[in-house]
Amino acid sequence: MNILLWIIFGALVGWVASLIMKTDAEQGAILNIAVGIVGALVGGFVMDFFGGTEVTSFNFYSFVVSVLGAVIFLAVIKLIRGTTRGGQRMKV
Repeated sequence: MNILLWIIFGALVGWVASLIMKTDAEQGAILNIAVGIVGALVGGFVMDFFGGTEVTSFNFYSFVVSVLGAVIFLAVIKLIRGTTRGGQRMKV
């Protein structure tokens, strides 16, 4: 049952982060789950680095930390892929 809750939490976090980063049209449910779970890990590392607490349970603080991590993760992916907000490739 705990795994199912983490999957649902990851899907919700990934979906919110994809709405913030304007990548919702590019992502499906599975990718939202993956982004949410990776976002929770990244957010936990970032908060640990700055002296905050990590993602510990299902609460609002953990949700915000996870969304922050997912947004950072999606921003890095966009930088690596070289895309802009509209999904167009950047001209170098």
